[in-house]
Amino acid sequence: MEYLDLLFKTILYRPYVFVFLAAFLFAAVQLIGWPRTWRFWLITWATAFVLEFSSTRNGIPFGWYHYNGSTVGQELYFSNIPFMDPISFSFLLYAAYSVALCLLLPTDLSSSAQSRLASFRFDTASRTSWPVFGLTAFLFAFIDMVIDPVALRGDRWFLGKIYYYPDPGWHFGVPFANYVGWAVVGMVSLAFYFPLDRRLPVVSLPQFVTPRLLPGVGLYYGVLAFNLTMTFWIGETVIGLSGLLMHLPVLAWAAVRLTARPRGRAPS
Repeated sequence: MEYLDLLFKTILYRPYVFVFLAAFLFAAVQLIGWPRTWRFWLITWATAFVLEFSSTRNGIPFGWYHYNGSTVGQELYFSNIPFMDPISFSFLLYAAYSVALCLLLPTDLSSSAQSRLASFRFDTASRTSWPVFGLTAFLFAFIDMVIDPVALRGDRWFLGKIYYYPDPGWHFGVPFANYVGWAVVGMVSLAFYFPLDRRLPVVSLPQFVTPRLLPGVGLYYGVLAFNLTMTFWIGETVIGLSGLLMHLPVLAWAAVRLTARPRGRAPS
């Protein structure tokens, strides 16, 4: 009962985390179905928890950092790790995966869908390819380059000051090792998930799959917008502009991919 009470308090204390989690579940079930969705969530959550547990004790793979326990009793913890933190890794990895798919999936030249959006081929080989694997891990760490600098300043907004780095790094106080750790979480999680995806029954989807991919892409940029808004709100203009300029090229690339028409297809 104590854990259930703390879980309820966590939901009330961190509603934005659970809104993003709900958005992830909706988006993922639409695209990859429930059997893949719960495996994706569980693998990522477990990987993130184990690696955070490791890093807060021996500095691997995120480098040294510490949760200060300031919200113990206000939200659920597993050992010294806030429950909401590994959850965030799960929906952020799916969001990064969706953007990577948007950027790398081959165009389906046979699609007859009458839409202004490009049509992508969502076969198993394409969505579990090495380029998708690598780009997903990169985009996963890349969004944290906006999230972590503002999270580190959580005492100036409603996150709270929940962790610190004993040796602040060059990127607005965040050590580079932290971003390496994020990439490691992404790669380890996908290394477990992709073989499962290949073995599970074929996903049954309509030929025009792009609309089902868009919620995941929207989740990525929704989380990005939320964190940039917090950054500017607390007056960290340089950090906010840095994050915005970093991500604009990827956003532009995604927009081009989504609106590009395959050669030989007549305009509607």
